Amino acid sequence: MKNVKIMFLGDVVGPCGTEYVCSNLRKIIEKEKIDFTIVNAENSAKGNGIDQETIDELIMKGADVITTGNHAFKKMNSFDLFENNSKVLRPANFPPEISGNGYGVFEGNGFSVLVINILGIVNMEPLACPFRTAENILKSCEGKYDISVIDMHAEATGEKYAFASYLDGKIGAVIGTHTHVQTADEHILPNGTAFITDVGMCGPKESALGVKPECIIRKLMTHTPVKFELSDNPCDMQGVIIEFDMTKKTPIGIKRFKI
Repeated sequence: MKNVKIMFLGDVVGPCGTEYVCSNLRKIIEKEKIDFTIVNAENSAKGNGIDQETIDELIMKGADVITTGNHAFKKMNSFDLFENNSKVLRPANFPPEISGNGYGVFEGNGFSVLVINILGIVNMEPLACPFRTAENILKSCEGKYDISVIDMHAEATGEKYAFASYLDGKIGAVIGTHTHVQTADEHILPNGTAFITDVGMCGPKESALGVKPECIIRKLMTHTPVKFELSDNPCDMQGVIIEFDMTKKTPIGIKRFKI
């Protein structure tokens, strides 16, 4: 079987980021001959969170799976949204009674992909242990998939690397999200797992993580509540492409891109 290319896009920020991704997604899928696309869209709706409109737009333009993070349940109707959209994941280490799924096995063209969504716990929500959660999922899904990818949505770079190292050789790729800044450390770990600390952001490039800088400046200088407003500057689309050798079902390369 030919090699398979998985594309992962960093956090989509606001309607402007969603529009920019939707305008470019098909082009890069065709140009790079992408076989499967994962998009973190936890900030894609107006005012953070995710909504049905952005889900429909992203899937229509080529997203195969949508992951989220700490803003997964920002919208009041989020519980119904996760219950009714099998291609949309929320972090798997939320309590089990919470709506939706934290992982799934999805079919590509002649191959299957296990996608897991995990939330870090350093300076984040005090959820179940991400290490044990991921390991338990891998055990429960053993033999049910060809290749595997984890979205590790976390604040601390050290936690992301430790998590990837813990699963090195057990998972195909660990892709970091949440901090919105694309890191330059993409590589294959010693035991064969593809890793990047943070895949970046799809949103306004001249911004403070997508927000107008003046809002953040005021927040930091006054230490008072400030309404965050999305920047209206032109957008970037940032992500990685992981290539898998389907004979061995292991990654042979990971590369960053920004358009």
